[in-house]
Amino acid sequence: MSKPLTYLRAGPVSEIIMNDGKANVMSVVMLSELHAAFDKAESDRAIVILSARGRHFSGGFDLNVFARGSAGDIHQMLKLGSELALRILSFPRPVVVACNGNAFPMGAFLILSSDIRIAAQGSYKIGMNEVAIGLTVPRFAIEVARQRLTPPYFSRAVATGQMFGPDEAVSAGFFDWTVPAADLGAAAQQAAEALTAIDLEAHAATKLRAREPAIKAIRDAIDTDITLAYAEGRVARRAMQPRDTQPRR
Repeated sequence: MSKPLTYLRAGPVSEIIMNDGKANVMSVVMLSELHAAFDKAESDRAIVILSARGRHFSGGFDLNVFARGSAGDIHQMLKLGSELALRILSFPRPVVVACNGNAFPMGAFLILSSDIRIAAQGSYKIGMNEVAIGLTVPRFAIEVARQRLTPPYFSRAVATGQMFGPDEAVSAGFFDWTVPAADLGAAAQQAAEALTAIDLEAHAATKLRAREPAIKAIRDAIDTDITLAYAEGRVARRAMQPRDTQPRR
């Protein structure tokens, strides 16, 4: 099986490109590879561009795992995903996201955790649609959203599962700006190269200071909620649900 992503280094900038040939779903395999790629970027002391190939930035968590996986499978996926969001939020170098298409949870959480968020203009959606598909939003995800979404959009995005097009997503706080789709790669490179001019040690220290309350809240939420017992409870509730009410995108 080929790797679902590529890591490319060019001077002080590294690009992590998700491309599983489908929807870049946040499976255990994809999440493990993303962690390994960020390990490499941290070792390289590189500014990171996180991008994707295909029609989707990410289809979010693997719903097949929620629907049919064991408690261990569910716990591993949620743990890897939540820890990755926290890692990006506190990463010692800037992280630039280039969003090319649909971004469902967990993909939206990675975008919300990044420093610069650039989106392609187009007909696609980003959001946290857990409530719309019958899932309770994890506390860690609520805290990730709280630290970036604007107040008028926070409750709509979290409590109703509303999805947004890229232009409205700028107003909501998912993205910083949009560019024509053909210019997305160049815009991300330009943003990353501009960040090489800042004092990166000051960036890292200031990021941790500014985000300290969010980082603590997310850390506490992961430690409290993302447990094997929580996953076992999901499996038990799943067994009592009719098949036509299982989570689906």
